[in-house]
Amino acid sequence: MTLGTMFSFKPALAALAMVSAEPALAQASGEERRRRGEDVMRTLNQGQPQPALEGLRRDFPDLADAITDYALGDVWGRPGLDHRTRQLAAVSAFAALGNQPFLRVHAGYALNLGVSEAELKEIVHLTTVHAGFPRAIEAAQTLGALFAERRAAPGARP
Repeated sequence: MTLGTMFSFKPALAALAMVSAEPALAQASGEERRRRGEDVMRTLNQGQPQPALEGLRRDFPDLADAITDYALGDVWGRPGLDHRTRQLAAVSAFAALGNQPFLRVHAGYALNLGVSEAELKEIVHLTTVHAGFPRAIEAAQTLGALFAERRAAPGARP
């Protein structure tokens, strides 16, 4: 059996063609990628810096730059989905993966963007189907703590 029979190169070539067909993203300068990433972060975090990312920047600046430039600038900054939809997808993925710290951060961003608690609770309910009840229960506990914290914050809406 050859590599060609085990793996079709057509999808990989098609993906490569799509990436190179997006000149705004593929040919963006480092400064442009950074600016886009910083713009995304400000949008998600109500104009505030992200404390975890800034902490990471002090000790691991290359990793923080990669997150800002690639994850935020290139991926989150793409035009295909709005920020709200991306956050719902991220919350669902992190709930299914059982990654509670990232679930909490992205659920906070979702709330900042107008996603309701009821919508996030539906994501938890959906998680029972594709990831099981233990992951859904963990997600429910994480979101419950986040909801309580935000309700108790000064100036919080009832």
